[in-house]
Amino acid sequence: MSTTRPSPPGDRGPEPGGAASAAAPPPAGQVRRLHLIGASGAVPRARDFTREALHDWGWLPAASADQRAAAEDVLLVVSELVTNACLHAEGPEELRVACSGKVLRLEVVDLGSGTPEPRTPHRAGRPGGHGMFIVQRLCLDWGVVRNAGGAGKTVWAELAAPS
Repeated sequence: MSTTRPSPPGDRGPEPGGAASAAAPPPAGQVRRLHLIGASGAVPRARDFTREALHDWGWLPAASADQRAAAEDVLLVVSELVTNACLHAEGPEELRVACSGKVLRLEVVDLGSGTPEPRTPHRAGRPGGHGMFIVQRLCLDWGVVRNAGGAGKTVWAELAAPS
């Protein structure tokens, strides 16, 4: 389920700590987990949780317009993935936010059996149904991994870390 990439495949964007980077490079290997089983307000909770991780990792407050846009993209993708789980997959169980160098990986675990896909053809004027199209456009890559033990899946998306 590859997406339209802003850079060539395999290129994860500018190197952390380069001339354009004012913040310290993101800590590699960091993983944060938020349990969402039965949580009310899952989408705002997930956004707040992710925003806090971005603050802790030095990506917010943003030092430039590009860094601010990258952080806003991350928060938008979190919103779309969690909303999708709420609407189509019996609700989200867990959000994972992982940092590995220049890539931020978002994962939403749910018990749903469906497979999210962008609606095609995409019609911008039509209400609803834009979530996975947005994810596809903003992310380096995304996909679905089925739970080995039976029901459920993990929907993941990778974005370039803010430079």
